[in-house]
Amino acid sequence: MFSRNAFNTFKQASQNASKRFSTQAGSAKTYNTLMGVSVATAVGSGASLYYLNKNSAYANMEADGLHPADHPFPQKKLLGTFDHASIRRGFQVFKEVCAACHSMDLVYWRNLVDVAYTEEEVREMASEYQYTDGPDDTGDMFERPGKLTDPMPRPYANEEAARAANAGALPPDLSLITKARHGGVDYIYSLLTGYCEPPAGVEVREGLNYNPYFPGGAIAMAQNIFDGVVEFEDGTPNTASQIAKDVVTFLNWAAEPELDERKKIGVKALLLFSSLTAIALWIKRNRWHTMKARKIVFNSPKNWQKKN
Repeated sequence: MFSRNAFNTFKQASQNASKRFSTQAGSAKTYNTLMGVSVATAVGSGASLYYLNKNSAYANMEADGLHPADHPFPQKKLLGTFDHASIRRGFQVFKEVCAACHSMDLVYWRNLVDVAYTEEEVREMASEYQYTDGPDDTGDMFERPGKLTDPMPRPYANEEAARAANAGALPPDLSLITKARHGGVDYIYSLLTGYCEPPAGVEVREGLNYNPYFPGGAIAMAQNIFDGVVEFEDGTPNTASQIAKDVVTFLNWAAEPELDERKKIGVKALLLFSSLTAIALWIKRNRWHTMKARKIVFNSPKNWQKKN
């Protein structure tokens, strides 16, 4: 009788254990399946978004203009930095070509020091321009040579003068132009190098120029970037593409002068938090794990009385 009851008990326990095991196995299988589906969905969505973002075939000339291609500017890379020689050449292009119409009110002469020029070179360039200052002791305004604390000189005294000199069009300030335009440096570079004859059936009214990258295809700014329009002092080939690349690099630096430092701080932050994460995992595994796994047994006074 005893052996039969023991056998039935063992049989029931075995059945319960097998049920629990099958339930756990089914749960694990379901969990793994859901995880696999989630990972596949995330990877597929990411690949689709990357393809749609990089697809250069999209074009809506009526509203957005031709989508610019992705150009390999070094500062666009994850750990890439500005080419400071290119910044120097780009400022030369801006000063000789762009500054005749465009202002850079947020860029000061002092910003160029130790970035593209020495302090002496910047002082000499600033002194070539005259700035209105004052009033003096008699209450009159006066002209003085530029200083490091002065902003880049404006080509026009006010907005009305700028419009009058450009057939009603207002040349934008270029201080933040690469951040103010969708596509950033790729758009600016494509715009500067994208002038061409309008295709058959496209009419551009007088005073405008055809550029497929500009919304609507007609832009008031004429083409200013040509081969040989600037002679670089370091002997760099002065092709139109090189000139456009350098001036776009300068404009990108003007909009984000802290880019290099920001990336450096980001790398330091990643290293710091990685170290802190490793320390936290070590503490959890070697210190907190023993506290979490220990068992505390409490004997009530009743148990004490029974023992006594």
